[in-house]
Amino acid sequence: MICLLVLLCSVICAKAQEKLTVACLAFYNLENLFDTIDSPDTDDFEFTPKGPNVYNSRVYYDKLKNLARVISELGTDYTPDGAALVGTSEIENITVLEDLVKQPALAGRGYKIIHHDSKDARGVDVALLYQPKYFTPIDIGFYSLQSNKEGEDTKYSRDILVATGKFAGDTIIVTVNHWPSRRGGEQTTAWLRDKAAKWNRHILDSLQERFHITKSVVMGDLNDDPINDSVKKYLGTGRSIDQLKSNQMYNPYEEYYRQGLGTTAYQDAWSLFDQIILSNGLATSKNGFHYYKAIVHNPSYLTQKSGNFKGYPLRTYDGSVYAGGYSDHFPVYVLLVKPQA
Repeated sequence: MICLLVLLCSVICAKAQEKLTVACLAFYNLENLFDTIDSPDTDDFEFTPKGPNVYNSRVYYDKLKNLARVISELGTDYTPDGAALVGTSEIENITVLEDLVKQPALAGRGYKIIHHDSKDARGVDVALLYQPKYFTPIDIGFYSLQSNKEGEDTKYSRDILVATGKFAGDTIIVTVNHWPSRRGGEQTTAWLRDKAAKWNRHILDSLQERFHITKSVVMGDLNDDPINDSVKKYLGTGRSIDQLKSNQMYNPYEEYYRQGLGTTAYQDAWSLFDQIILSNGLATSKNGFHYYKAIVHNPSYLTQKSGNFKGYPLRTYDGSVYAGGYSDHFPVYVLLVKPQA
């Protein structure tokens, strides 16, 4: 049974306390969570014991322990169950996720895994962890994203994971994403992220129309900020619930971005690539679960304290030197609430 908490929320319950059912949805880029085996069909030598990072069993299990600690904390200020759903990116295969959810910090949650090996050249994928007490999958799809220009050899980016299911009584659609990177230049590669956004929107619109589902979530490392065209124009997001148009999705992270908050840093500039975006039905409706709050999870221990990357997320490696960190991204999560029956 979903844990019941009492929140003081001026937006939702004005001046009175109200018992609410609270659920947490999270996303975390796990920054190259590879196993230590050199796979012949992917470019993963860097993350093997003989590779330049000397990525051995000690590093692997230390990284698993660190990531499990972070995931175990997400949302626990509001619900002791923590995150009901956790979207992840930069994972090599289902084995690393199976090892992750067995870590002592997470084992009691009973997370199940939705994953599929994509056609990405490096062998990195997206996946969804879920607690069965909250979420029951009905339909799962993995949508390829072709990343070559016309006339070039065929190549692919990470798949888009689409999970439709029952979420504590509500039917929702969740897409998990890791859109193409900016390597080669932001403007040069923008068309790829625009394409991913259009593909997401088409999938959601088709499923919503076919099955009359009004509640959906887009989460992931979008490699674009909330103000970029891929998110604003092609996914179709708005920054204010009060001014949200009927065909728009609500992006709570746009306001954070405009305030200077980020989830990853590069060359002393912060970006807010990691986002969780909600359909109009989750943002504005008060029937069933609806939006309460969005958070960037950036406690002090996740931050580099010295050196060239002081203030950045504390990552696993500093160059090719093992730094004992977590990820080069901060995780994000949103809270959904509904009145207790």
